Amino acid sequence: MKPQSTLEHHADVVIIGFGAAGGCAAIAAHDAGVKTIILEKQPEARHYSNSRMSGGGFHSPSPDGDFESLKAYAKAMFSGENLPHKLEGEQPEFSDALAEAWATYAPQNAAFMRGLDPQFKTFSSAGAAFPEFPGADRSGYACLRSTYIGAEYDAGKIGSTKDAAKSQKESGEAFHACLLTGVQSRNIPIHYETAAQSLRVNDEGVVTGVEAVRDGQRIIYHARRAIILTCGGYEYNLRMRKAFLDGPGKEGWAFYGTPANTGDGIRMALKIGAALSKVGSVAGRVICAIPERRLGLKIGLNTSSVGKPNEIVVDNLGRRYAAERRITKDPSRYIFYNEALQFDTVTLTYPRIPSWMIFDSTLLASGPLVGTAAAAYNDIDWDKGNLNALRNGWILQGATIAGLAAKIRKHPDNRELMNAEALTQQVETWNRYCAAGDDPDFDAEPNTMGPVIKPPFFAIPLYPGGPNTKGGLRSNARREVLDWDDQPIPRLYTAGEISSVFQFVYQGGGNLAECIVFGRIAGANAAAETPLMHTHCQQSENVRAIGNF
Repeated sequence: MKPQSTLEHHADVVIIGFGAAGGCAAIAAHDAGVKTIILEKQPEARHYSNSRMSGGGFHSPSPDGDFESLKAYAKAMFSGENLPHKLEGEQPEFSDALAEAWATYAPQNAAFMRGLDPQFKTFSSAGAAFPEFPGADRSGYACLRSTYIGAEYDAGKIGSTKDAAKSQKESGEAFHACLLTGVQSRNIPIHYETAAQSLRVNDEGVVTGVEAVRDGQRIIYHARRAIILTCGGYEYNLRMRKAFLDGPGKEGWAFYGTPANTGDGIRMALKIGAALSKVGSVAGRVICAIPERRLGLKIGLNTSSVGKPNEIVVDNLGRRYAAERRITKDPSRYIFYNEALQFDTVTLTYPRIPSWMIFDSTLLASGPLVGTAAAAYNDIDWDKGNLNALRNGWILQGATIAGLAAKIRKHPDNRELMNAEALTQQVETWNRYCAAGDDPDFDAEPNTMGPVIKPPFFAIPLYPGGPNTKGGLRSNARREVLDWDDQPIPRLYTAGEISSVFQFVYQGGGNLAECIVFGRIAGANAAAETPLMHTHCQQSENVRAIGNF
């Protein structure tokens, strides 16, 4: 069989990965007057990025907020350097410039999105999640939700709108539809089913393009100005999970984001000398995982029912270890996975992997226990009454708490650790606390307290995980990818989860917000690079970088 000839494409800026960061970077580069191409390895018909699968929330502080206060608040989230109790900053070399960029551009986020599609709507959902941080009170901080319907909604309760008309889309679907409208209205080419394989570098170490594959055919994309990596984290790369994440990398984690996030950009950039930063960081909590596998890994599901009345969360031995609402409440929900990773130095075990959600028939009957929208993206049929989950054995059931403990003990991941007497006593203690309206052990919020009392009883295993990893490529405020000497790799930029700026703590909606802010910055700065050579590609004589970022 005669080998296929190599295809070649030429552009000024080539963007790898079409999520929120890639879309915003493409729009910024295009609007700067340069030819731009987006590569996306998923097929168009099943293009489900983490941005599309998200709750559609993003930060957009008030333009009337105090600039220095907003900068201080951002710096505390990104690095923690300006917190008196912090031992050291996470990224002291760049934290000031990153915070400056955020304070400059984040207040434009809502206007930028509405500018892509006037039909796009938002509503306010939260303010500053860290009210004790410097600048929180005067920053004008605000988090918004995305919608085309216009009505407010609970992101944890709405069903999937992935197949709905644009006018009926909500949550991440609405955000993605708005972004796609902005890209398509500019006629920016999106090359779907095109998987980037390796970066092309010349003898001077300058990135000049990328090699990709589509339908088995090799394609070379020449970038006269720059490459931008916006292809997400490494949730579904088993080797990277084992290398970067604490705890058991194969059986101890679960994610519910896109399976396209396999660390491709990290792998390609490492091969040409890129450095890493906070690579073990995750936007995560503890979530339900079902035995079905995707790319060899458990499928996770957003478990919004944790922290509601009529349930508790215990470790493998049947012991509570935190107020349940902390697992699902912003901002602790995005860092709670650290508590699930506790390692017992005596028994040499992870007693909280998995943890167990113990609940009664009252909660089971109250509605879906997991986010059905996220389940739909993963082709999981989790109905509103939880009946399929029961039939499939994803939910364990016992007539008594002791009987439920016996079922848990037989679960392969429990390793026969569950103690029926301990679990029974824990439930009885919890029920007494509920009757008294006070939790002296972990100070649970009174409105979250409801007894586990109505049989039969149920359990779901919970694993560290969530929507996405956050650590990855080290980069500066201009979003240049850096080597291990903190020198920029020429003409290589990045934005989004692959190089998240949230390296200390995270507030819900931050992922999409940083994609807008730093995607735009990466796109504009990439477009401002001097062309490597003169070709037939369209170019602008007056391309300008954004500020000093």
